[in-house]
Amino acid sequence: MADAIVNIALERLAAVAEEKVREEVRLVRGAKEEALYLSSKLKTIRDVLEDAERRRYKDKTVHNWLKKLEDVSYDVDDVLDEWNFGALKLHIQRKNKHKVCRLIRSSCLCSDNVLTRRDIAKKMKRLKERVNVILNEKDDFNFVVNQPMDCRESDRVQSVSLVDVLDIQGRGDDREALVSKLMHEALGPIVVSIVGVGGIGKTTLAQLVYNDERLVNCFELKIWVCVSDVFDEVRIAKAILESVKEESSDLKELESLLKCLKDCVSGKKFLLVLDDVWTEDYTKWEPFKNSLSFGAPGSKVLVTTRSERVARMMRTTETHHLGQLSDHDCWLLMKRVALDGRSEADYDELQEIGKKIANKCKGLPLAVKVLGSLLRFKDNKEEWESILDSEIWQLEEAEVDLFPHLFLSYNELSPAMKRCFSYSAFFPKDWVIDVDMMIRMWMALGYLGSTGSTANLELRGKEFFNNLRMRSFFQDVEEDGSVVHCKMHDIVHDFAQFLRKTKRNDHDSKVEAKTNASLVSQVEVYRSLFCKEELPRELFDSSRRVRVLGMSKCKLKDVVRRMEKLIHLRYLDLSNNDELTAQVPRTICQLYNLQTLNLKWCGLKEIPREIRNLNDLRHLDLSCNRLKEIPAEIGNLIQLRYFNLHYNQLIEVTTEIGNLVRLRCLDLSRNGDIKELPETICNLCDLQTLHLSHCWHLSRLPEGIERLINLRHLDNSLCNVLYQIPQGIGKLTGLRTLRQFYGGRGWSNLGYLKELDQLSGLVELHISLHDRDDMDEARTARLMNKIHIEELKVFFAHEAIRRIQGEVLRNEVALEALAALRPPPDLKRLTIFGYQGTRFPSWISSCLNHVRRLDIRECNYISILPCLGKLPELEKLSVWGMDELKFVGREFLGITGDIKSWSGISFPMLKKLSFRGCPQWEEWEDIMVEEEEEGSTTVEIMPFLVELEITGCGLTVLPNWLRRKASSLEILTDMSRVPISEDY
Repeated sequence: MADAIVNIALERLAAVAEEKVREEVRLVRGAKEEALYLSSKLKTIRDVLEDAERRRYKDKTVHNWLKKLEDVSYDVDDVLDEWNFGALKLHIQRKNKHKVCRLIRSSCLCSDNVLTRRDIAKKMKRLKERVNVILNEKDDFNFVVNQPMDCRESDRVQSVSLVDVLDIQGRGDDREALVSKLMHEALGPIVVSIVGVGGIGKTTLAQLVYNDERLVNCFELKIWVCVSDVFDEVRIAKAILESVKEESSDLKELESLLKCLKDCVSGKKFLLVLDDVWTEDYTKWEPFKNSLSFGAPGSKVLVTTRSERVARMMRTTETHHLGQLSDHDCWLLMKRVALDGRSEADYDELQEIGKKIANKCKGLPLAVKVLGSLLRFKDNKEEWESILDSEIWQLEEAEVDLFPHLFLSYNELSPAMKRCFSYSAFFPKDWVIDVDMMIRMWMALGYLGSTGSTANLELRGKEFFNNLRMRSFFQDVEEDGSVVHCKMHDIVHDFAQFLRKTKRNDHDSKVEAKTNASLVSQVEVYRSLFCKEELPRELFDSSRRVRVLGMSKCKLKDVVRRMEKLIHLRYLDLSNNDELTAQVPRTICQLYNLQTLNLKWCGLKEIPREIRNLNDLRHLDLSCNRLKEIPAEIGNLIQLRYFNLHYNQLIEVTTEIGNLVRLRCLDLSRNGDIKELPETICNLCDLQTLHLSHCWHLSRLPEGIERLINLRHLDNSLCNVLYQIPQGIGKLTGLRTLRQFYGGRGWSNLGYLKELDQLSGLVELHISLHDRDDMDEARTARLMNKIHIEELKVFFAHEAIRRIQGEVLRNEVALEALAALRPPPDLKRLTIFGYQGTRFPSWISSCLNHVRRLDIRECNYISILPCLGKLPELEKLSVWGMDELKFVGREFLGITGDIKSWSGISFPMLKKLSFRGCPQWEEWEDIMVEEEEEGSTTVEIMPFLVELEITGCGLTVLPNWLRRKASSLEILTDMSRVPISEDY
């Protein structure tokens, strides 16, 4: 990790040397020369850090040397931070006093700035001395200069195809799934990948599948090659050939080897296992893919890898994500390793402790085997309890046998990504991590670099996270369009702890500091501090170099008044603090380096105008307060990317918000008194997300909305008086979210939706129809082209359609309108509410092949239900409020003609069926389903039905085919009026 910290310092020194800093920063005489000197020395040290990092965990003197290097690198960063802070302070003071002052490099500053300059000069001199000492000590260790990745020799143990089945536990389902995929016929050789974290059992599963008897006669050739971390094309090609020919090859040129490989597999159906693939370089894999493509149809390449990026690079057709073992399977495996051959008395005494130790392994087979092997040599209960009470990362056996597997993935990371990963040890085990929050912390700590725009740093952070996730360092990912939350496997967390070589206390919220020493340790190791109750005053001075400070739900006392001394602070969370009931403390407005400020749930009524001083602020959360207005000075925060004002009491939005031209997300939801948005909001050309849900009184959007060219998400759900949206909405062709749209006479034109083909998720349409002229408008919406929409709700305005004169005309208008609103083919959920026609258009029976839930509500003129029994994926159907429904016939089941000549399954996937409020429905046509000689039938109806509801209906008798199912239904609600015959 020292390389990552050194790189942070080098990047900031480079900015000084290249004069990429404010003019005031250059006022320290000789700044460029000082920066170049330190940069040169640190680069010399950096050249040996790869070897030093490998030796730090076994050699304490190397560890101590690296610790000194990390400390001095941090101090370089701190001094440059103080330097920059002084410049910002001077800049803001001059700006606030409205003075124009021409700066000359040799000019004298006011006394406090002169003192600051001298102090920084002294610190720089001391830093040079410390770096020289570290540089001289380097030579005592005889470090090896960094080598290119591909030049290193791998000391990995080569895997083989043979496996002892008795050593495998809990992989039966995985085995069946993979065997099925491998036996499935395909047009040409395809790639199947097993992806999972190191130690999860990928190789073992591949061995199990490779030796499955069902595959013996399935493939003409079976080949096993261990690839390992260095993708040596010649070695791999030779290994494949030698396996096929069962003799060694004298060929040495890759071209000759690949040509021979092509001849060997040509026309033959093969299974090739490539175990432990690491390379993400497609150019290395492509020649093999081309040679293997001559294999017979049905050939397979089975890959094991820790990285989804590898699987994608190899053009994987089927990916099998290998999960954790259950606690029970972990115990069964551990019992075999640890207790095999022990007496029954030993087993009785040790099994309960053993189960608890197995649970600590969190489903990782490698961890089970490592701890099981350790326990085999522990003879009594006390020794087993000692293992139970130890952290895995503190056990020597883990360092020797378990962590090397994780080191392989870790060493593939860039220095910056290593630093980001190791920071995750700061979170408690099993902590659900907010991904955006973690990225902002990385940015605050400088792990993502210090140069480039904030947008680029955020993109870099997301790229780092995705890299770590694809290498299985993060898991249990929750997604909502993008990754929102994640967790770490306990063993991976132990590994991160091991890298830090520091003990800290976990708790149920954040990192709880129970002792002064642990607080200081957090700051020194992570430059981060999270307090659960309060920050002891006597330790405040120890926290002054902190970059990340979390005091949510914490007693603030006088800490806020002294917070201006935390000049390095970039991330501040004071959320859920009722001690801030008046306004944001002005001391916070003097934290000029601040990038993230969270003041959620603080009962704030006012924001001070001094907030304009936070020039570097990127993320501002003021949600869930009592703010009625936002000061115009908010417009000075031109670096702001995220602004959350959710659930306040805002009456209007200041026009100055239009100055926040870098803003990407603006949340104004649940501000029910806002009636309109200022036109200046259309200046926010980088805005991607605008949350307006539950703005009850919002009646208009800015006319210039088309200028929001990057807008992707407009959440206007429950904006129930927003009847008209400007025509410019139709030009935002990249829009993916538009929750509500009122279309038709007197509302917005449905044609505005014509070009919005990227819409996805839920779309709620409210339709107002008056005559046939409205039909053309409905057609121009082109809903069927919006293939990303998964849920559609269509509401018809009753009052509008009732104004149409004549029942026949009204039915025709309603039918044509719904026919014109044919949904996209991949729709998953559909609701139709208030339809005024007497029958449904044909698409409801023939074009909803992927609909899983269908709700038909308040369609009061429908007397006969459409054919829905043929919908292949329908799982839940509800029919509510159908006043004219009197009869449900066989057409509803999709059965046409004579039942004796019809065969098939009606409602093949239906699980839940609900009828409510159909008072005139009295008959459900019965169908005689005759059994054949073997007891089977040619007609099957609702084979998976588990829940039936009939409420507020006139039906008195169930059809026989349904009465037979009654006893097997899990839920049978409100059926008092529908007697079930005693025969059933």
